[in-house]
Amino acid sequence: MTASIEFPRAEALAGRLVTLVPLSPEHSEALYRATHGDGEKESVWQYLFDGPYPDHASFHAAIAKKAASHDPLFCAILDRASHQPAGYASWMRIEPEHRVIEVGNILYTPRFQRTAGATEAMYLMARHVFEELGYRRYEWKCNALNEPSRRAALRLGFTLEGIFRQHMIVKGSNRDTAWFSMLDSEWPARKAAFERWLDPANFGADGRQKSSLLAANR
Repeated sequence: MTASIEFPRAEALAGRLVTLVPLSPEHSEALYRATHGDGEKESVWQYLFDGPYPDHASFHAAIAKKAASHDPLFCAILDRASHQPAGYASWMRIEPEHRVIEVGNILYTPRFQRTAGATEAMYLMARHVFEELGYRRYEWKCNALNEPSRRAALRLGFTLEGIFRQHMIVKGSNRDTAWFSMLDSEWPARKAAFERWLDPANFGADGRQKSSLLAANR
């Protein structure tokens, strides 16, 4: 058992493709441009608790509020090639006494979705939770209607535990919540799968994967 469990702190987590840094209001302009302006961009907000926003000023204010929060604790995801923010995510419902923590509020710009960098961001957050902070349970929850999020959870190595019916009202509509978890005892195998998948050797010259992460986690 870990003697002392830490509350996550705002600090940088560096990977090969992305770097996670504390979310800041300075990230708002690029994120606003990438997630507003047409139907494709604004579709990223469909299952989130907030957004889309009517203008940059209101979005900037929301980012400033998120940046000041400690639970949820938000990270901006920076693409290392462009040095631009490609999204954000948070640790939330943080319970050090039970060694339980959740990943959520995940916003990926359309261009960043389904990229290796998007997967690496989730790997970095999970590794930090299990290896550096000492948590024993990592949770992922989403609207039960959100099939892309449910597929992502399974692909990343989370286990579906069930559906919480009529769990919330979000944006005026009922939300049944799909509940997933990953345990510390499972992390070594999940980590190995992540690292095999993220290895540059797993990708061809066209950037396509040779083997899938979902298959590795089955």
